[in-house]
Amino acid sequence: MADTYKPADLRAKSGDELNALLLDLKREQINHRFSAATGQSENTSRVKVVRRAVARIKTLAHQSKNRAGAKTSAAKS
Repeated sequence: MADTYKPADLRAKSGDELNALLLDLKREQINHRFSAATGQSENTSRVKVVRRAVARIKTLAHQSKNRAGAKTSAAKS
């Protein structure tokens, strides 16, 4: 998996690709949480990267949803 998740790269992906990436990152986040709880955590910096990537994807999804809503409401007026 890529170590950086830049907003420009994420905007280029489709909604289905973003959902799949979000699902993978959430699974990775859970695995990191379990490994930290059992004391087997090796790469603690990855936790921060994954958490921020999840936030970026959710933000982009919310922004695109708002843009789509604004376009449909403008078209109705």
